[in-house]
Amino acid sequence: MSSTPSQRPIRRETLLAIAVACALGLLLGAYVWGKRSTPATAVSGPLEKLIIATNTEYIGACPVIAARDRGYFAAQGIQAQVQSHSSGKASLNAVLQGRADFATVADLALALAILNEQPISIVTTIFRTEKDHGIVGRKDHAVLSPASLKGKRIGVTLGTSGHFTLDVFLNRQRLRSSEVTMVNYRPEELGAALDKGEVDAIAGWEPFLKQNAASQGGNAVTFYGDEVYESIYNIAGMRAFVTEHPRTVTRLLRALAEGARFCSEQVAEASRLVSPSVKTSEAELRAAWPSYRFGIDLDQGLILALEDESRWAIKNKFSNRSDIPNYLDHIYLDGMVEVKPGNVSIIH
Repeated sequence: MSSTPSQRPIRRETLLAIAVACALGLLLGAYVWGKRSTPATAVSGPLEKLIIATNTEYIGACPVIAARDRGYFAAQGIQAQVQSHSSGKASLNAVLQGRADFATVADLALALAILNEQPISIVTTIFRTEKDHGIVGRKDHAVLSPASLKGKRIGVTLGTSGHFTLDVFLNRQRLRSSEVTMVNYRPEELGAALDKGEVDAIAGWEPFLKQNAASQGGNAVTFYGDEVYESIYNIAGMRAFVTEHPRTVTRLLRALAEGARFCSEQVAEASRLVSPSVKTSEAELRAAWPSYRFGIDLDQGLILALEDESRWAIKNKFSNRSDIPNYLDHIYLDGMVEVKPGNVSIIH
């Protein structure tokens, strides 16, 4: 049946109303996101200077970079200086030596430091992933499968998460650590060692793995440790500083919460932000992003990981201790309990 003239104005009015409603919805959405992009509890007064040591080439530093570049630190009254290092271990050393206030650092380096009686406090975890550690080998050196690592020279930074992952990976292949030759290098030296043929393979983490594999071209083979190690990336400082500056810790956590949310929710913008520092293309980062978990928390799994790594460290003589520390004594709960109480699952 054809429409009558009297029906047409009603349909035009209906369409106009729908269009107006859609426009208002879009405006409301933009307003809400704009409000969420700005921390709700901005702090007035002079900015407090903080030095944060981090591996800026590692994707786990995204919450720190975002908090600095998007003004989340400033909104919390913090003037953050990001100090660049090649590993979490080096970042933590900067804190231990008094050159930085806080460090971003994976669980293994924390376990080793605490085993060796360093008075460190962990204030939060900011990032987790299961696919950023692994091994890159040279096919022309007969590295073709995990089993073929037997008898090979493997470059690694001893006492780091790369070393731990390599050890566990070999164990999964029913290989003993003594069945390979581990050669100690700084993280930034591993690629050159592989290129020169000083070693048959290297063990480490991203972005070094992809960079070193690309340098080898079709000659590279990569084995990831996603079934043997979850990287738990944390913020830690000296215990005295942390306990004496509770408001500073709270402000730091609020800024990092905003940074982590940005990295988690705004994938395109976040990958564009960190791409230059991590030396990886935006397309590659976006493809890998689903395996990244950004957010601030203190999870019981952190304690379990630290204890497991302590057993490994004691077995490998990285400490003179024979007992496992009470890691709860090295976790500062008050800040997270105030800022994100629902994200604290550590039994205390």
